[in-house]
Amino acid sequence: MKLTPIGVICSPYRTPQDAPHQGRPVGQTAELEVYPPFAEGLKDVEQVTHLIVLYWCHLGNRETLQTKTPFGPEIRGVFACRSPSRPNPIAFCVSELLEVRGNRLLVRGVDAVDGSPLLDIKPYSSEVDCVAGARIGWFKK
Repeated sequence: MKLTPIGVICSPYRTPQDAPHQGRPVGQTAELEVYPPFAEGLKDVEQVTHLIVLYWCHLGNRETLQTKTPFGPEIRGVFACRSPSRPNPIAFCVSELLEVRGNRLLVRGVDAVDGSPLLDIKPYSSEVDCVAGARIGWFKK
C-alpha cells in the first residue's frame, strides 16, 4: 500500500500539545494547500459547505496501542478513541469551507498540526454522514 499526500495543512498549531482535542468547537481557521498535480480535483469544491479532511498525524507515535485520553484517567485502546498516536496515524475532521483561492482552501475547524500531510478531501453531507444517536459508551460529557 502506498499513500501519496495531495497537499499539506497550514495551521496555527505548531506542536501536538498546541492542537485542540477537537477542532470544530474551537473554530480556528487553517489553510489546506493542495499540490498543483491534484488541483484539478478541486473542481466544484466551492459548492461544498463542509469538508471531511483526512490527514496524517506525522508527529504521532506509531507504536502506541493504548493511551490515556484527555477525558479521564482510564487507559483506552487506540481503536476506541481518537488519539493521534496509533499504528496508522490517519486522522479526520469535518471542517467548514470558507474560501477557495486557487489550490488553497481556507477552512474552519481543523485540528491538525502545521505541516501535516493532507491525504484526501471529501464533501461532508449531513444526509449521508450524520448518524443520529451515535455514541461512544465510555465517553460522558
